[in-house]
Amino acid sequence: MTATQVLITVIVLIVIAALGYGIWFVTRRRALQTRFGPEYDRAVAEGDSRLAAERELRERERRHAQLEIKELSAESRARYTTQWEEIQARFLDDPAGAVRDADALVSQVAAERGYPTGDHEESIAHLSVEHANTVGHLREAHEISQLSDRGEASTEQLRQAVVHYRTLFSELLGTADVTPSVHGRPSDRDDHAEAAAVAAEADAEHVTGFDDPAERHSAQLHRAAEDDVADVPRQRNGDVSHDTTSRS
Repeated sequence: MTATQVLITVIVLIVIAALGYGIWFVTRRRALQTRFGPEYDRAVAEGDSRLAAERELRERERRHAQLEIKELSAESRARYTTQWEEIQARFLDDPAGAVRDADALVSQVAAERGYPTGDHEESIAHLSVEHANTVGHLREAHEISQLSDRGEASTEQLRQAVVHYRTLFSELLGTADVTPSVHGRPSDRDDHAEAAAVAAEADAEHVTGFDDPAERHSAQLHRAAEDDVADVPRQRNGDVSHDTTSRS
């Protein structure tokens, strides 16, 4: 083999290796994008670089793999469903208290499933691996809950917080949304909610009189929450801020 042939062979091998690495790299990136969805975009936007964000998401996967996640028993699902119905009924007279109870119940369900719940950001990181499309609801709800603790949340914001909590709650339950409406009719939302959300958009305003929250939330959060909105009743006193600082 001449020197020229050797050189050509080496160049071809380098090109093949580069193509192989490129395909491997793109495949790994697409796998992260598929798994994390909106969380991928959020991590890239908040990270120092795309590569740094991807390393952080892979670290989430590694930590999640060490958890022992389990399904809830039928008895636990029934018990939590009853507790959620009580929270929704309570909202009418005590919106801030209902939000606090919803936050506690979601944490309780997550803990029984096997997720760490001590630190809020850590909990979100663990949940995002298997619940990337709904964990954003927890962020939204937590922000409103903090406003409520300072007495700065309006009734409408508190209603939205309960809706956001319910979205993740239903997914953590591991079944379709089986929570009965406080109006006495069953909910139709399935685990993924995409098909049901289309129909819900048509009748949500008629049923609840809710303003479209799309200007405050991303389109994905809005579509996922829309089908739940009818089950949280309006408070009698209208849209006012609630001073919760004196509540126990």
